Amino acid sequence: MLRRCLDLLAPALERPGAVVVDCTLGLGGHSEALLTRFPEARLVALDRDTEALRLSGERLARFGERATLVHAVYDELPEVLDRLGVPRVQGVLFDLGVSSMQLDEADRGFAYAQDAPLDMRMDQTTDVSAAEVLNTYPPGELVRILRAYGEEKQAKRIVAAIVREREKEPFTRSARLVELIRDALPQAAKRTGGNPAKRTFQALRIEVNGELSVLERAIPAAVKALAVGGRIAVLSYHSLEDRLVKQVFAAGAATTAPPGLPVVPERYQPRLKLLTRGAELPTEEEVAENRRAAPARLRGAERIREDV
Repeated sequence: MLRRCLDLLAPALERPGAVVVDCTLGLGGHSEALLTRFPEARLVALDRDTEALRLSGERLARFGERATLVHAVYDELPEVLDRLGVPRVQGVLFDLGVSSMQLDEADRGFAYAQDAPLDMRMDQTTDVSAAEVLNTYPPGELVRILRAYGEEKQAKRIVAAIVREREKEPFTRSARLVELIRDALPQAAKRTGGNPAKRTFQALRIEVNGELSVLERAIPAAVKALAVGGRIAVLSYHSLEDRLVKQVFAAGAATTAPPGLPVVPERYQPRLKLLTRGAELPTEEEVAENRRAAPARLRGAERIREDV
């Protein structure tokens, strides 16, 4: 859905001196497309993964000073812009979830389809890995995580098996966890929804990286960073992310006036205009070209007034 993201952002980024933030740099594909399509724009790109920053830095080197890459989590956007002396930006792009690089590198432990160390840290300079979560969290907390972040209906069964097995030997590898989940689930639960380990791995990844709590801070901060006329596009990959984005955008696009006012004062007027009707989905052609695009959901909004 890259082309659609670029089209959504275009009216704001075609202006002279525009600054666009790629909050999820990854391997730099979206950043490269932004810098190419909008030759007058300046890019600020964030990523918590030091290896991603190194590789994307090589990819974007030809753009010189137009690209500024920063080692940061995207909820740190206000501090990053303050350090760079950028008071407002014209565009913000989020491509949430796990990057292709992280999925494809077996030793990162994100993919349940191959055996790997249970790591799942996007920033490997931080402390808590997926193995530590599995081996040290109380059972009740593990159940909460699987239910809240993985929407796993069989959370109690899975956690009971995890606790039983970790007492024999701590978890270190993904294959053992996948096998445990397969054994713990009833046959009916294994017949739908793809790999039965998918929801547990998603939940662990979100917990390890604090993804939802970070996103809860990041989306409002990004909206606040937009200049009037600036635009934001967010690609999310599961319902929990999309729900957060929807809530922030809907709140910004609604009036806050008390009911019954004959004239709505400026301070109560909406701050955002929605650019998408609900969440836009990838086309069949996009999914055929890249199966990882299948769960993508795109939402966009435009800043239409300053806070009063």
